[in-house]
Amino acid sequence: MAALRLAGFDLRRGALAAATAIGLAACQTQSTNWGDDGDLDKAAASEVNLDSLSVVIRQNPTDPNGYITRGAAYGRAGKLKEAMADFDKAIALNPQSYQAYYNRAVVEHRLDRDQQALADHNQAIAINANYAVAYVGRGELYRQSGKLDLALADFSKAISIDRNDPHAFYSRGLVYQSSSQHQQAIEDFAKAISLSPGAAAPFNSRGLSYLATGDYKAALDDFEEALKREPNSYSAWTNRGLAYEKLGDRQKAYTSFSNAARIKSSFKPAVDGMRRTAGGGNA
Repeated sequence: MAALRLAGFDLRRGALAAATAIGLAACQTQSTNWGDDGDLDKAAASEVNLDSLSVVIRQNPTDPNGYITRGAAYGRAGKLKEAMADFDKAIALNPQSYQAYYNRAVVEHRLDRDQQALADHNQAIAINANYAVAYVGRGELYRQSGKLDLALADFSKAISIDRNDPHAFYSRGLVYQSSSQHQQAIEDFAKAISLSPGAAAPFNSRGLSYLATGDYKAALDDFEEALKREPNSYSAWTNRGLAYEKLGDRQKAYTSFSNAARIKSSFKPAVDGMRRTAGGGNA
């Protein structure tokens, strides 16, 4: 899954995962932790930290940056109503705050208000045409609504602005992958891995492209790496099962599928995989 990040004032830390799925080998790329950029930044979201941010705001009630930073912390804590209120206040204080529009768009997406999110990403870009994360955020909205050409353009624009953003490369890789342009996808996932080696998602997704191109050993290696980083990823376990199945090891395939099913019993690709490989044993 690609991440939509909440940013404090001029800070690019933390992430809010946007639900994404790709149809490849009957499996999904699920929401995945990007190392230190997980869904919940516990330090930023702690009550102590929120209290300290509130003190700063009381001391500087007309500074929009304080509201942006506290709003980002609220967002990481899942307190979306409070986050929206802070971003609304920041925009009221400074209608040219592109960071506030971007952050509000991320929260709106979490609230399934994608039209409002798109409008806010557009506004952030209109104010600052070089704000790379807003192109990534808007590109995710386009990608998830099937507007792949627009998504590709936005991710490429973000990369042209900031070539050190793993999320932009990862998201563009998903577009290439969904268009069966697997070599381009593999290259973008590799770049994302080099920039964020602790993240599981790029390994899992690159493995899917290796599966699609018939490089089953490389696929297996990537799914193993994904599981090292996210041991409870039912999609990575399922994909590992597919790789072993393609390599002819039905016993290890069954074990992988069953591990996925233990994590998420309703995940049909895992259940179907268990049925296909049950004769291989259930170690």
